[in-house]
Amino acid sequence: MASLSSFCPDLVGCLSQGAAGNPTVAMVEAAFRHHELPGRYINMEVAPSGLADAVKGLRVAGFRGFNLSMPHKVTVIPLLDGLGESAAVIGAVNCVVRRGDRLIGENTDGKGFLRSLTDLTNPRGKNIVLFGAGGAARAVAVELALAGAGHILLVNRSPERGYDLLKVLVDQLKCSADFQLWEGDFSLPEGTDIVINGTSIGLYDETVRLPLDTKSLRAEQIVADVVFSPPRTRLLREAQAVGCRTVDGLSMLVNQGVLGVEYWTGLLPDAGIMHRALSEAMGLVG
Repeated sequence: MASLSSFCPDLVGCLSQGAAGNPTVAMVEAAFRHHELPGRYINMEVAPSGLADAVKGLRVAGFRGFNLSMPHKVTVIPLLDGLGESAAVIGAVNCVVRRGDRLIGENTDGKGFLRSLTDLTNPRGKNIVLFGAGGAARAVAVELALAGAGHILLVNRSPERGYDLLKVLVDQLKCSADFQLWEGDFSLPEGTDIVINGTSIGLYDETVRLPLDTKSLRAEQIVADVVFSPPRTRLLREAQAVGCRTVDGLSMLVNQGVLGVEYWTGLLPDAGIMHRALSEAMGLVG
């Protein structure tokens, strides 16, 4: 660590558990190289019992910041000096930024999705159906509410999680929202503008289908999926077949990385360079 620090003072870390092959390392390092930034992005596997010591070590070593994967996204909060607006509402942190002597927790999960979505449309005033109420869906829902979504319909198999997220949207963020229990194939209501799969359904298996009545899809809708592998999930292929515009989870993951680099360095990196490096690391391109 000392030799790396003396060679390259702007260190950034990723605290994960069992993620030695983390492809985001290649993505962030590619941005550092392309922009000739004096930084390194280092993946470190940390058990839950060692998280406090790891954060203390990164603080003392002068790291610019770090990412966190599960199960550290919630347990890290008491170890930090403050939270960004959406991270405080979501109740989870995946990106920590050093600001002066303080370590501030941010959540780029939903922000990365929002940046990908706004390449196609502004969610302000839109009617949105969101499948899921777990970590990714929660982050997406909060960012959509903060961005001025017209109405969010939460669809989830667990009523407890669904109503918990609904309460956050309605009571804390004053967003128009409803919850519907997910039973069988869901049929989209008339007037839906944006459809989002915020679950892990389809992850690593392009044949798995989201329980959705595809006959209720309309060509004018935008369909998004937080699943990043495969990038073209069955849901997105079915949506494209009826003429919908789509947003894939890989672009969301890239934009999370873009935001992280921007937080740590103050520079907006080239998303195309990062997308290519991530795709190569995941074996999606030759």
